[in-house]
Amino acid sequence: MESALYQPVPDDLTLIETMRYDPDFGPVRGLLHLRRMARTARLLDLPFDMMQAAAHLDGGLDAGPQRLRLTFSRLSGMQVERAPMPAPASLWNVAIAADRINSRDPWLQVKTSRRALYDQSRAALPDNLQEWLFLNEKGELAEGSITNIFLQRGDTLLTPPTSSGCLPGVLREELLDEGRAKESVLTPPDLLDGHLFVGNSLRDLIPARLVTG
Repeated sequence: MESALYQPVPDDLTLIETMRYDPDFGPVRGLLHLRRMARTARLLDLPFDMMQAAAHLDGGLDAGPQRLRLTFSRLSGMQVERAPMPAPASLWNVAIAADRINSRDPWLQVKTSRRALYDQSRAALPDNLQEWLFLNEKGELAEGSITNIFLQRGDTLLTPPTSSGCLPGVLREELLDEGRAKESVLTPPDLLDGHLFVGNSLRDLIPARLVTG
């Protein structure tokens, strides 16, 4: 079937939302995740049921914090995987990836299983790195392989705009809505002036150190 992304959508293409479950709160930013999955489903003309997805997130959870991975595809339907939360991180070493992304690629705007470059890059991470930062064809910072990029200057977090080729992450959306972050085109030299963070909805903001050479 042709989608709003202008090409046939395979039956096994999977929409993905990964989030944290807090036993005192429930799925953290759960509504934002469900809304993003619903937007993606509309773009791809997939029959997504938001109430069904919410029921999957709330069912069968143990008492402790968990990592939830909600997936949906035409082939497999709705599924949720539960796992222990990853260990908290006080600092991640990051580096600029050699591969560049194309900021005009519409698939960068949706969270799906179509992410071969990022998966391959993470599989090849050196032992001393926890994340790659990707540039677009213009040399602008776009995003990490599993994170958005944030540069703190004063009380404000600067984050690349979606026009640079980044996924509209859920943590990013929350920070923008709260006024704690604002969009700004960033390049590698900008990272010398400010405090670098990477982050996603599962892990929140992680202080980062750029490794060069």
